[in-house]
Amino acid sequence: MRRALIGIAAGLAGAALWWRKNPSAMPYWQRFFVELPHPGITRERLIEILEPRARERLLEVGPGTGYYALTIAERLDGGRLEVYDLQQEMVDHVLRRAKDGGVKNVTGWTGDAQDMLFEANRFDGAYLTMVLGEIPDQDAALRELARVVKPGGRVVVGEFSLDPHYVTIGSLRERGGRAGLEFERRLGGGFAYFARFRVPPATA
Repeated sequence: MRRALIGIAAGLAGAALWWRKNPSAMPYWQRFFVELPHPGITRERLIEILEPRARERLLEVGPGTGYYALTIAERLDGGRLEVYDLQQEMVDHVLRRAKDGGVKNVTGWTGDAQDMLFEANRFDGAYLTMVLGEIPDQDAALRELARVVKPGGRVVVGEFSLDPHYVTIGSLRERGGRAGLEFERRLGGGFAYFARFRVPPATA
């Protein structure tokens, strides 16, 4: 039994290491995992740091099955949440949940976060949670967020240390700076955190 448990643990560790070295989106058939509790990066904490407001247009990159999406959309009275994912199945799942829940201000798009289909300055803010580390070129994704969010808008990144693709706050701040994002504050610690960045105002 002990040998079997050691073997299972070694197998899981090996899979996690491989996954970390080969970033990719979580397949739709594994969607159960994105519905598990998110300790330290709860919906309430996201609301606290993102500060969604009425009539805003916000973007969620990698919404999974909508763990955060409907909660955020309901706070955008007169506004809109647009979800963007590499997998059409995930987008469709979120839109079904929104329809079933009577939430009418959610729009879905499919595409690559490294090269978004949106025009510049489209959104008042954007967020992504446990997603950045799944993107092969994190710098490109952050540059795209800096492009599609309006000057003065905010970008919130959520990370959870047990995620195989966990991005440390130090790495995130460095990458965000290279992308032209200004770090504002962090909510949480090393186990799980949200970090908020600002798109700097346009210069003349």
